[in-house]
Amino acid sequence: MPRIKEISVADLHRMLRNPDHFELLDIRTPAEIERGVLPNALTLPMHLVPLHLNFFSESPRQVVIYCRTGSRSAQVCRFLNQQGLNNVISLRGGVVRWAQGGHALDPRPKGSVN
Repeated sequence: MPRIKEISVADLHRMLRNPDHFELLDIRTPAEIERGVLPNALTLPMHLVPLHLNFFSESPRQVVIYCRTGSRSAQVCRFLNQQGLNNVISLRGGVVRWAQGGHALDPRPKGSVN
């Protein structure tokens, strides 16, 4: 099975200085999202990803996907790769590792994928 692309918290933190080059997508549940999101994140609950393949196929940018620990985002990246979509990257360690790195969460997302 081919490996998915992953990014570390440190690399993502550096990338956030220039957020125009990628989309950041939170795939956690609405209850989890209420606790805060990474800066500039869009939201799309994991179970709705198959209904929004056009978001990924039409995005001219890389999409960094994250969840609580990196497990669900890895699953979603694997699923999207199987659909022929290779512009997705999983955040290794998710929100847990982000917070452990001392990085802040925003109270509200930038928006949601419709």
